[in-house]
Amino acid sequence: MPKPLRCDSKLLEKDLSGQVVIVTGANSGCGLETSRQLVKQGATVILACRNKEKGEEAAKDVGGVFLAPLDLGSLEVVREFVKAFEAYSDRLDVLVNNAGIMACPYGKTKDNFEMQIGCNHLAHFLLMRLLTPLLIKTAETTGKPSRFVALSSVAASETSMGGGVPSIDFDDLLWETRTYNESVAYGQSKLANYLHPLGASRKIPADKLICTSVHPGWVLSPMDQHVMAKMFGTGFFGKAVGSVVRSIFLWKGDMIVPQDGAQSTLYCILADNDENGVQSGKYYSQFGIYKDEKSQAGGWPMAFPNPNATPEVADKLWQVSSELVGVAP
Repeated sequence: MPKPLRCDSKLLEKDLSGQVVIVTGANSGCGLETSRQLVKQGATVILACRNKEKGEEAAKDVGGVFLAPLDLGSLEVVREFVKAFEAYSDRLDVLVNNAGIMACPYGKTKDNFEMQIGCNHLAHFLLMRLLTPLLIKTAETTGKPSRFVALSSVAASETSMGGGVPSIDFDDLLWETRTYNESVAYGQSKLANYLHPLGASRKIPADKLICTSVHPGWVLSPMDQHVMAKMFGTGFFGKAVGSVVRSIFLWKGDMIVPQDGAQSTLYCILADNDENGVQSGKYYSQFGIYKDEKSQAGGWPMAFPNPNATPEVADKLWQVSSELVGVAP
C-alpha cells in the first residue's frame, strides 16, 4: 500500500495564536487528533460533540473548549449550538465538518430525515450556512480567507470493493420510497459532503472563504462499528473478531491511525492559499480503495473520480438542502 500523505513539518509549526476553530465529532478519531494539533499550534478549538461527557473529557485531553452539545440528529440543536458559539466568540477562522456515521441501520433524525443524509450532510450544511457570516466577517477583519473543510470519503466514488458509482437521488433523497441500503445511503451522504464545499466555492469568493473536502483515509476509529457488527455480530466474540480484523488491516497498512487520518484536514487548514497550496473547491485525499487506479495513491489535491459529482449537481443540492433545513439559498 502507498504511504500516508503527511504535512510538511513547517506547516505543523505555524503559529495559530488568536485563531478560533470549530471541529465537529472531535471526541475521537480524526476530529480529536485534528483538535489536538491545532491547540498545540495555539488555536482556540471548540470541540463540537453530541455527548457532553465525552466532549468535556476530550476538551480536557487536548486543551480545547467544550461549549454545548452538538447533536447532528436535530436541526434545533444545531441552531442552539450556533447561538452558544456566537455568545462565546465574535471570530471564527476555521470550520471542520468532521463528524459522521457510517452504514448504520435505517433510522430517522428528529426532523424526519434519513439518518445518514441527515447527520452527515443536512445538519452540517445548516451549521455551515449559519456560521458563514462569521467566517466571512473574520476574513474581512484579518485580511486572510477563513477555511471550511468537509470530510467526504473514498466511498463517495466507485471503490475497488464494488457497489457502483454513488449519486444523489433527488427524487428520493430521504429514502422515503426506495428499499433501504445502508451502504448506498452512506455513499450518497459522503458524495453530498464533497458537493457541499464545491457548491460553496461557487457562491463565496475564495478571498473570503476557502472551501475544501477531504478523504481522510481508512482510519482506525469507531466509524466502522455498524459494518463490523453486520459482519461479525454485536456479542463478545463478534467484537473480538472485529478488533482482530482491524489490527490486521492496520498492520498491513490498509488502515491508518487517526494522526495520519487528520493530515489531509490539517493540510487544508494550514497550507497557503495559492496555486501550490490549498485551492477552494478542490478535493484532498489520502490513499484509498478507489476503483480508478490513478487515484489510489491519493493527492493534495486530486481530481474527484465520480462523473456524478458535477458543479451542476452541487448547485442543485445546495438549493434542495437549503429548502430542507429552512435557509435561503
